[in-house]
Amino acid sequence: MSDTAKYSATEHLRDGSPVEIRALRPADEADMLTALDQTSAQSLQRRFFAMKRHFSSKERAFFMDVDFSDHVALVVLAEQAGRQIIVGGGRYVVFEPGRAEMAFVVIDAWQGRGVGSILMDHLGRIATDAGLHELTAEVLPENRSMLAVFGKFGFRPAARHDPHTIHLVRRLGQGSA
Repeated sequence: MSDTAKYSATEHLRDGSPVEIRALRPADEADMLTALDQTSAQSLQRRFFAMKRHFSSKERAFFMDVDFSDHVALVVLAEQAGRQIIVGGGRYVVFEPGRAEMAFVVIDAWQGRGVGSILMDHLGRIATDAGLHELTAEVLPENRSMLAVFGKFGFRPAARHDPHTIHLVRRLGQGSA
């Protein structure tokens, strides 16, 4: 396990609210499930490409058992009602040497405040530091906000693997952040 497993940083959302961005921990599972309960069916469909409310034990293991080498996951925590809650998460999974696929989810009440951009920025830096040379993402065409975030960070449409999604690619290194 790399030092990324101890990753932690503080940022501010567009409205000035402080948030912590840190590595996902095994102890976060209950808080992750709580965050998913606060996420609309539409947002979950945009993330998982299907109506998804429940996860099998195998799926939960995949999302929570992160090695911080080939599978890196970060969460964003914000204060709500006097306690820290998970308001978003992002990850990348290496699918072949030097290339990884990214995915994000932000609970609805926190969308549009910069959580996705913060996650993208931090994961992009981690990926670059890890020596990855390409990040990819699959996004539903109607998910305009996520397409805008990916576009802001230099992702460009590429050949489609699935006619129902937009395949995006970002090259890392050679002057890109």
